[in-house]
Amino acid sequence: MTIIEPVRCIVLLLQSLRLVLNKRDVQAASPCVSFAAYTIDAVGLQIQPGDVVRSGTAVTLRCKVSVSHDNIPDLNHTFQLTRDSAPVFTSTTAEDLLVYELSPARAADSGSYECLVTVKDKKKKSYSKILEVTGLQTPLLQLSTTQPFQSKEFTATCSAPEEKGALIFRFYQRFETGELLKMKELASPGNATQAALVLAQTGSPFLFCEYDLNLVSFGTRRSNRSNEVQVVVKALFISPVMNVLPSPVFEGEVVEFTCQVINPPPGIELFLKKDSRILQQTNSTLIHRFSAKDSDSGEFMCKAEWDSVQKETYKSVVVKELFSRPRLTVEPHDIFEGDTFTLTCSVANVSERVDREDLQFVIYRDWTNVSASHVYSGVAGAGSNGNYVCEVLVHSVRHSVSKQSARVAVRAKVPVSKPRLSVRGGTLVLGMPFQLLCHSDAGSLPITYVLYGPGVQNQRRTVSRPGELALFNSSGIFDAAKLGTFLCHARNRDSGPPEKSGLQLQRSTIVIEPVSRPLLGLSTTSVAEGQTLTLVCSLTHGTPPISFTWYHQKKVPPLESRTSNKLQESFDISSVKREDEGSYYCMCTNPANQTKLSNRVAVAVTLAGWKKALIATSCTALVLMLVLGCVFKKHLRRYKRGRMGELSVKSSGTKTERLSLTQAEFNQANATPGMIGKSIWSEHTSGSESDDQNSSVVAEPDDTEEQNTLADPDKGVPELPEASVKYAELNHDADHHGDDGNHGDAPVQDDHISEADNNETVDVSAGACVESDP
Repeated sequence: MTIIEPVRCIVLLLQSLRLVLNKRDVQAASPCVSFAAYTIDAVGLQIQPGDVVRSGTAVTLRCKVSVSHDNIPDLNHTFQLTRDSAPVFTSTTAEDLLVYELSPARAADSGSYECLVTVKDKKKKSYSKILEVTGLQTPLLQLSTTQPFQSKEFTATCSAPEEKGALIFRFYQRFETGELLKMKELASPGNATQAALVLAQTGSPFLFCEYDLNLVSFGTRRSNRSNEVQVVVKALFISPVMNVLPSPVFEGEVVEFTCQVINPPPGIELFLKKDSRILQQTNSTLIHRFSAKDSDSGEFMCKAEWDSVQKETYKSVVVKELFSRPRLTVEPHDIFEGDTFTLTCSVANVSERVDREDLQFVIYRDWTNVSASHVYSGVAGAGSNGNYVCEVLVHSVRHSVSKQSARVAVRAKVPVSKPRLSVRGGTLVLGMPFQLLCHSDAGSLPITYVLYGPGVQNQRRTVSRPGELALFNSSGIFDAAKLGTFLCHARNRDSGPPEKSGLQLQRSTIVIEPVSRPLLGLSTTSVAEGQTLTLVCSLTHGTPPISFTWYHQKKVPPLESRTSNKLQESFDISSVKREDEGSYYCMCTNPANQTKLSNRVAVAVTLAGWKKALIATSCTALVLMLVLGCVFKKHLRRYKRGRMGELSVKSSGTKTERLSLTQAEFNQANATPGMIGKSIWSEHTSGSESDDQNSSVVAEPDDTEEQNTLADPDKGVPELPEASVKYAELNHDADHHGDDGNHGDAPVQDDHISEADNNETVDVSAGACVESDP
């Protein structure tokens, strides 16, 4: 072992010592320190002398623990003894046995016991054992006095000195008849309690008590009755005696109340009461005096109170009137400004003890004396308005009485002023229902208004509250002059004529006449493109300002909208287009908010003039071209036929030589002034083409070669093809044979000859082409 090992062992030993101080299980922390192991084998609980014992028996509870360990010195055991899971005793000792004694055991000790043992950080509990202690101690009743006064409190004490736990005590009264009455029930944390008892009846009843004990394991147990104590309840003579003088009692007389208790006990109190009001209180004889009034009639009570005992005596007192309460009346009932009114004070009943001549009258207005008589007259107005009271007085040696009447309020009413009739809102739309307001600027409420007019059957409205309006419903009128036929009457009094409204209704009302159905007119129903279309919207009547709006049937937004003070407005559509064609209408409205639509007018848009001229010119030119084309075609056809005849017909009797044309002759012919620009072959070329298309007699040469040769006359005189020479020879021969034979081509030749006669003749006998006039 090196020198480091001892140091390490010392450090580990200190750490282990700290763990031991914190009550933790310390394991082997180093190779040089080790701790012994332990285990709790068993915990046993015994109850001696038995599980069921009588109350007062000494009971011993023994708890023993068995612990196995590896040579642990001074091993401590912590014992905890519980009853019904509540700890009752705890002890820590090195012994393995705990002895707990219940000496003596009482019923409160009954329950389920367990023993819990803790060794270091290990615990173990014993099996539960139930201990039942039977029997309860009989309680003891003690009284503070056995001769209590009736209804006076006294103290009763009920105790069970040997019992434990919380007890519930009850006190009973047993009458001489054997009937039981529970007087009080109290819960006490200990084994004794005191109660304040009161016996309401005189006699010699018996008192006793008992108690209950609540046990968790065995429920509620009740004790036996305590000892009975007989008491003698003495009557308490403290009822007061009350006298009232004089009798009977009249108004104004002095009334004396006397209230006393004969032979009162010390500390007694006397009270004089009427209803809930205490008039006087004293500890001796009570005397109370006051001057009687009619309102003093009622029941008086004299009450004597000693400790908690109370006794009452009652007396009813009726105060007779010397005279009845005065009554103040006013005539007339409805008083208007300027009217004369009268106040009268009267007394209905007068006692025989008073003469009516002794009655004195005073009339007050707002507590200002206005009359020393029972009658007062005045003129209604602002100065006479107020609250009036009548007072009647009687003065004598024995009596001094004054009574006041009820208050009478005099408020002079204001006569209703001339009503004003107006249309509610100030605006009337002809033909529409409306409301009329009838109002008077002055007048006391309530005011009744009656309306007369066309379509109104004497409608009535009564205004009873400020701010309320007299409104009348009326059907629509179509003539503003009828406003002058409405009339309103106002009345707030029964007598006199009503107030009538004037003719201000027409002057104060703004009359709006709805617009008539508009009429849409056009400058023309057919307009050419590019021209201007005018839409005129007109009305027969309507109150301005009037809103005019023009619409196209197929266009959503309006074309134009404007407000005018006139009955007619127009809208121009300049440079009309084809899409402007269709139906148009206008809409009108005014402050009457009644919208009217006009008739619909269809507009046709025609083509512009220049377009028509262009179309006409184009059509004329087209027709002319067609005519010229037809004429040209006709002449061209006749020309082609004539040329073909010249080429195909040979002159009868002419002897044809072989056609030969040299290049020098051709050039000479073209050089001749009369022949410049002509080619004898040009006409033959046309004729040959016609012959190719129309003649079936003449043999057709090669088309391609011939067309190539004759297509362009500007190339000069072409070389005569061999086929053409042969064609001429054949025609020459045919002429000679034609005289002798009859050919099938004769008709054709005749046709060609007839046409050739009208055109030109070609002479090829001399080898030249000569044009001849027809």
